Amino acid sequence: MSVPKAEIEQVFRDVSGRVLAMLIARVGDFDLAEDAYQDAVATALERWPRDGVPRNPAAWLGTVATRKAIDRVRRAKTQRTHQDTVELLEEDRASGNPEDDDIPDHRLQLIFTCCHPSLSMEAQVGLTLRTLGGLTTTEIARAFLVPEPTLAQRLVRAKRKIRDAQIPYQMPSPERMPERLTAVLTTVYLIFNEGYVATSGQSLMRQDLGGEAIRLGRLLIHLMPREPEVLGLLALMLLHHARAPARTDHDGSLVLLEDQDRSLWDRSLMSEGIELVRQAATFGVPGPFQLQAAIGAIHAAAPSSADTDWPAVVALYNVLEQLRPTSVVRLNKAVAVAMAEGPDAGLALLADSRLAKSLKDYQPYYVTRAELLLRSGRPGDAAQDFERAIDLTANDIEKQHLQRRLTAARK
Repeated sequence: MSVPKAEIEQVFRDVSGRVLAMLIARVGDFDLAEDAYQDAVATALERWPRDGVPRNPAAWLGTVATRKAIDRVRRAKTQRTHQDTVELLEEDRASGNPEDDDIPDHRLQLIFTCCHPSLSMEAQVGLTLRTLGGLTTTEIARAFLVPEPTLAQRLVRAKRKIRDAQIPYQMPSPERMPERLTAVLTTVYLIFNEGYVATSGQSLMRQDLGGEAIRLGRLLIHLMPREPEVLGLLALMLLHHARAPARTDHDGSLVLLEDQDRSLWDRSLMSEGIELVRQAATFGVPGPFQLQAAIGAIHAAAPSSADTDWPAVVALYNVLEQLRPTSVVRLNKAVAVAMAEGPDAGLALLADSRLAKSLKDYQPYYVTRAELLLRSGRPGDAAQDFERAIDLTANDIEKQHLQRRLTAARK
């Protein structure tokens, strides 16, 4: 039996978050759990191509990783300080955790642990994305628009603080959940975003991450059904996820929103998302995720890009900018203004020097400006921005799309 490497790597992507969350819950140490998991992956890479992928690969990896964790603790010079860990793992293994049984799901606990208020916001989100979302430090650094070494140092400090402060790996009490809510919602949304447009690779989307983020969003609603921002987050993800069938054409090429065949959109997801937007609005406490979901609902209701109520989209972005005055929000607002008032109006907003400086390494900034320059009759300037965007793009599908747009600008 010979199992293709790509198939095995897909299995790792599918189960890594769940297995790591289980290991961290067992050993109480991020580094030990990550090292043990990588040991288990190495063993799988030796055996699975020859023997085949186990019926339950998550349980197989969890069992092997638990054994590897015991071995690592026993070999460590600090064995005495980890004696409790060894005893716990030995007890767990002896209790009969066979490789064909399912493993407990600790992913939501992991998110709330990582999002402890004693950690900085970027550390909270970055640590969760690294362990639960399976994103690399490079991918997370790009999402935060910070240098990779800076982010790596923050992640190390965050894991050390959780360990040294003995932050409990558990769900907070109901009255303490709101103080972690912003970080938790941001984390889930960033996981979804990586699934919606993969930072790198040969596929535009990572359906595993998108589905995982939506699953976590539903769990959050179950925990906090009266939090309007939780409703808004799930609505936003559903409204975006509903477009997935139309985002690529028959040969896998990227199709922009304005060119998509909207008959391919998943109307059941659209309807659910719009209903969640309505429910969230009844609380009368607008928030960033609700506003973004409301923008998504306007797109969902429009039969075409030309028929979209762009002035209403701009109005929502104005409110969103007041609540979250970030460079990315201003960039997205510029797109809406360009659609409502023309490309020159959008370019005027992008001309702000502070915005340009803050987004100097942000690929969507150059893509947006290039498209607006092209529509404004300035193909030479557009070509320069397309070239810069291509340099900042690691996703093969996006890069191919930008190459085609660059060619069009040069004609």
